[in-house]
Amino acid sequence: MEKKLWFIIVLLILFGTVSAQKGRIEGRVYDKKNNEPLPFTNIVIWGTNIGSTSDLDGNFSFTGLEPGYVRLSATSVGYENYISEDILVTNAKKVYIEIPMTEKAVELDEVVVKASPFRKPLESPLSMRSLDISEIEKNPGGNRDISRVIQSLPGVASTVSFRNDVIVRGGGASENSFYLDGVEIPNLNHFSTQGASGGPVGIINVDFIREVDYYSGAFPASKGTTLSSVFEFKQIEPNKDKMNYRATLGATDLGLSINGPISEKSGLLLSVRRSYLGFLFDVIGLPFLPTYNDMQLKYKIRFDKKNELSIIGLGAIDQFKLNTGIDNPDESQRYILGYLPVNEQWNYTIGAVYKHFRSNGFDTWVLSRNYLDNRAYKYLNNVEIDSLKTFDYVSSEAENKIRYERNIFANRYKINVGAGGNYARYTNSTYQQIFTDSS
Repeated sequence: MEKKLWFIIVLLILFGTVSAQKGRIEGRVYDKKNNEPLPFTNIVIWGTNIGSTSDLDGNFSFTGLEPGYVRLSATSVGYENYISEDILVTNAKKVYIEIPMTEKAVELDEVVVKASPFRKPLESPLSMRSLDISEIEKNPGGNRDISRVIQSLPGVASTVSFRNDVIVRGGGASENSFYLDGVEIPNLNHFSTQGASGGPVGIINVDFIREVDYYSGAFPASKGTTLSSVFEFKQIEPNKDKMNYRATLGATDLGLSINGPISEKSGLLLSVRRSYLGFLFDVIGLPFLPTYNDMQLKYKIRFDKKNELSIIGLGAIDQFKLNTGIDNPDESQRYILGYLPVNEQWNYTIGAVYKHFRSNGFDTWVLSRNYLDNRAYKYLNNVEIDSLKTFDYVSSEAENKIRYERNIFANRYKINVGAGGNYARYTNSTYQQIFTDSS
């Protein structure tokens, strides 16, 4: 009895210690055009009297924050007021954010400035919509899947419930462009249809997303080849304090993520995920067994104040097998097992983004490669013998891209110039036996 009492006391102490922990935000304020730190910038928790001031290196911090969603408001002499996207504060880990400040073109003697919580870019003030992490988390029916959340945006048509196809203003599902921290990614979903981007489950890890910018028209000049819409996914910055580990158990998958510093100048975001849908479907006796795996990576190193490099990676391995081990299958199960092929699909996107900051702007180099391998086959009576093969499909798509952009800030004007190239290769091999009735 005494041991049990001590055990309960220890648990209460530990629980009280954890409950007493508060959230913490750290960050850096810098000039958007040249990456120079901005000292003595006032940063306030939006809607409160809690404030902080950046030091000579532009760094600031907030401690003792209650868990929940907050926004930061930043003001500095000679710069436009800045309102951040929603930031999720927890007592489990510290949040790191970088605040870019835009210099004012004209300084007046007396002016009353009221910051709006809704940020609109000068290029597309009406056709751009931003989603922050709170909107993604709270979206009804989204299930923390970005691909489902963006289907609720204005101008996006709804599709069947088991697919995440994005159809904007009557365009095709293959006419949208997706960018992850500046790297173009052709595919957002597992078990995607070749030639489109839709699928039943999204690949991107919501925990690493800071905000999503959605353009339904008036695309930026650098995205001129887009036909329907542009989605820009912006990831959080790696934690600079310590390495954080997180394991998640979802309704259909198990995941592990890492967020933290590699060295004084570099940091890493990494997540891996594997589903156990195949196990669940086998237990309930379904004739097909889907399994998906994915990986997301961001490595960022800042060499100095003027030069930084980011490595972005995203990949998936999907398998769609048949449950041939069902005992005494019924008529429906036999029918599905008789016509459904086995499908194996994997894809990846890897890219490097290098930025060099100048006194009046910055240069960006983006080099990337994406690859998709799609295979499907079928054997008569599901007996895997070469002579019984009735269908064999093998297809691959590869793209190698390079893009250069220069952003110049001149008084009230922003000038964006650049060039790019794309080398694509597609292969396809199809074998199929067709049975006909000769009578």
